[in-house]
Amino acid sequence: MISERDFTRRMLQTVLAVAGILVLIATLWAAREALLLVYVSALLAMGISPIVRAVERGTARSGRVPRWLAILVYIVVVLAFALVVLLVIPPLVAQATMMWERAPDEFARVQRFLIRYKLLSRPVTLAEAVQNAPSGSSANAVGTVLLALSSFAGGLFGLVTILILSYYFLLEAHSMFDYVIRFVPVAQRTDVATAASEAVAKVSAWLRAQVTLAGVMGTFAALGLGYLGVPYFYVVALVAAVGETIPIVGPIIGGVTAVMIALTVSPRLALTVGVYFLILHQLEANILVPKIMERRVGVSPVAVMIALLVGGALWGIIGAILAIPTAAIISVIIEDFAYKPSNAV
Repeated sequence: MISERDFTRRMLQTVLAVAGILVLIATLWAAREALLLVYVSALLAMGISPIVRAVERGTARSGRVPRWLAILVYIVVVLAFALVVLLVIPPLVAQATMMWERAPDEFARVQRFLIRYKLLSRPVTLAEAVQNAPSGSSANAVGTVLLALSSFAGGLFGLVTILILSYYFLLEAHSMFDYVIRFVPVAQRTDVATAASEAVAKVSAWLRAQVTLAGVMGTFAALGLGYLGVPYFYVVALVAAVGETIPIVGPIIGGVTAVMIALTVSPRLALTVGVYFLILHQLEANILVPKIMERRVGVSPVAVMIALLVGGALWGIIGAILAIPTAAIISVIIEDFAYKPSNAV
C-alpha cells in the first residue's frame, strides 16, 4: 500500500516533470530561429569535416598536422567562394542594371503583343498600373521597403553567424563529441561513434552533391544562354544555380525566368530556351541526380519525397533544402539503433 505522503510526493514529481517538459518545449519553440541557425551551422561543419580530417591526418613526415592548421581549409573554401562571388557580381550588376533600364520598354513591348492578340484592350501606363493596384499598397510602400531591408540585414547576419559558428564547430568538434559521449553507456559508445561517423559522411556527400549540381547547372545555363544570345544570361545562370539547391521548385523557377527573359527578344528564342532547359533538366533528373545525389547520400526516393513534404510544411523553402540531409541523419539513427536490435532478436 502506498502511503498518502508517498502518493503526494510522486504526484508532485509528475506534475513538476510535465511542467518542466512543457517549459522546455516552449523555450525551444521560442528559440526555433536561433536553433535553426545552429542546425545549419552544424550541417555545414559536418559537410566540411571530412576534408578537415584529411588535412589533419596529413602526409607530412613530421606527423599529424595541427587541427588549427586543418581548419584553414575552411577559411580557404570561404575565401574561394567569396572570390567567385566577386568575379561574378560585376557583370551580374551590369546586366541587372541594363535589365532595370530596359524594363519600361519591355513593359510596353509586352503590352503591344497582348493588344495584337486581343488579350488587352488598350495600353496601360505604369502610373495607371500603380493606381489600379490593391488599395493600401501605395501607403504601405515605405513599410514594404523597410521590411525588405530588415529581411536582407537579418539574412546577412544569419549568414555571418553560420560561417562563424560552423568554424567553431569544426575547431571544437573533438572536445564536444568527447563531452557528449560521456552521457552514453559504455556498451553503446562504439555504436554511437559509428553512427556519428556515418552521419557526417552522408551530410558531407550531400553538401558535395549540392555544390556539384549547382555548379553544373549554372555553368551549362550560362554557356547555353550565352550562345543563344539571351540577354542577362549571367542573371539567369545565377538563378538556375541557386535554384538547383531548392528541391522541385528551384529548377522550375530557373527555367521560367529564362523563358520570360527570352520572350522579350522573340517568341522563337523563348521556345528554344524552353526546349534547352527542358533537355537540361531531363539530363539532371535522370543522370546527374541519380549518380551524384542518390548514390552518395543513400536516401531512397520515397524517403526524399516524405522529407521534402514535411520539411516544406515546417520551414518552407529552408525546410525543403535541409530535408535531405536531415533524412540521411534519421536513416542512420534508424539503421543503427532500431534495425540492428530487431535483427538480433
